Amino acid sequence: MKGPCVEDGSIVDNKLVACKFWITVAGTNPQTGEQINNSDCSFAWMPILMVENSRVNRGTSAAVESFRNEMVKANEASQQVLIAAAQQSMLIEK
Repeated sequence: MKGPCVEDGSIVDNKLVACKFWITVAGTNPQTGEQINNSDCSFAWMPILMVENSRVNRGTSAAVESFRNEMVKANEASQQVLIAAAQQSMLIEK
């Protein structure tokens, strides 16, 4: 059986050992807004990181939707210009 999870930089049997899943996260807690700078197992960070990922994705989705709406407006304006030019061209040819 394996021993307990070892924090980054621990000494076990006179050897430096480190768990690859031990990480330090610095930033703002997305649930409370408090500043954090803590080390813990990455599995323990998963719920907080998933909440943050969802928040970022919502912001990205809103930006993409806004960009799409602006592109639709620009395309409609371009269509109107092309239609007007085509109608003008027909009037000149007659």
